[in-house]
Amino acid sequence: MLTPGVVHTLSDRVRRLVAPNPGPMTGPGTNTYLIGGGSHVAILDPGPAIDSHIDTIIEACDGKASQVVCTHTHPDHSPAAAILAQRLKVPMIGAVTADDRHQDLTFKPEELLNDADLIHGDDWTLRAIATPGHVDNHFCYLLQEEGLVFAGDHIMNGSTVVIVPPGGSMQAYIASLRKLLDYDVSAVAPGHGEVIPDCRGEVEKLVRHRLMREHKVMSGLRKTGPATLDALVVVVYDDVDPALHEWAKLSMLAHLIKLQSEGSVSVQHDVWAALDS
Repeated sequence: MLTPGVVHTLSDRVRRLVAPNPGPMTGPGTNTYLIGGGSHVAILDPGPAIDSHIDTIIEACDGKASQVVCTHTHPDHSPAAAILAQRLKVPMIGAVTADDRHQDLTFKPEELLNDADLIHGDDWTLRAIATPGHVDNHFCYLLQEEGLVFAGDHIMNGSTVVIVPPGGSMQAYIASLRKLLDYDVSAVAPGHGEVIPDCRGEVEKLVRHRLMREHKVMSGLRKTGPATLDALVVVVYDDVDPALHEWAKLSMLAHLIKLQSEGSVSVQHDVWAALDS
């Protein structure tokens, strides 16, 4: 159950808490994971700076932790990190990116990650996997002993991953999805929603979905002729609640930028056109 304030045991090494920040883009709320036990507990994606959630995290790890780790710095994932690091006297680990007005600027990690870096605990090892796409400082973490990947916003269950240029890139996102298939991953612990038991099947489904949407962008441009984002989103996302079209426009823009880099579309004065139309 994804109930805020309740600690749920996923395995001998992993527990989950859900932050009380439900919404259209966060689903039931942000998942915070506690990895390990004793004094070597990694707090992964501590979530928003909500006092009740922070108190529950501290209580769940008996006031002891070894580090606070973040998948990325969007405001529903990392703002509690600096508070927890200060209160528990532990380092923050992760990556930063340029301020695009969507980042948590309080996250200033003592340890900056690189792809394939390892984080060790008493009986656990996290392998950092650079997965740019949703945003360029996004990392997934593979719990090697269990084949469980903590996916942040790279893969979500029940909510859509929005790609927001310029920090987000559709080209990088699709490549990063496929990158997970290079690892021995059985299940996905997403940043939002329940555990997904079939990583390969989920990745393949997501790649198909993005490529189908990309095809719809191209067919939409051929149908409308040169179009602005506002005009095109109605055609490309006609299967999505219009209340979500402002978010959909961001991912559609990411698709268009990818297509432009591949020579399939052009843009002039914010009007996009298919080059084969």
